[in-house]
Amino acid sequence: MFDYTGQIVQAAAGRDKGGLFCVVGVDQAHARLLLADGKRRRTARPKAKKLGHVNMLTDARHAYDHPAIQRLKQGEPLSDRELRRALAAFKGDENAWQRTI
Repeated sequence: MFDYTGQIVQAAAGRDKGGLFCVVGVDQAHARLLLADGKRRRTARPKAKKLGHVNMLTDARHAYDHPAIQRLKQGEPLSDRELRRALAAFKGDENAWQRTI
């Protein structure tokens, strides 16, 4: 499975449908993405979701350039506060949101 760590996704199924999350890891054994938003789903206990149950808002070509996301991609630990700020900046950046949908 491709490494989706650091990509921004929107939940397409389940009770968190429509929620904005960041991929903080990949469960290779069960082919699931590990998602966190820093508030309801903390980085310490990410939500496991199948790839088909999310909509990718960023990809390898259109990566979101936030310092916290870059640190996550490098394998460094990320606090919930930093993750919330990165997702809020993504929501607030109209150009990034419009470009990726």
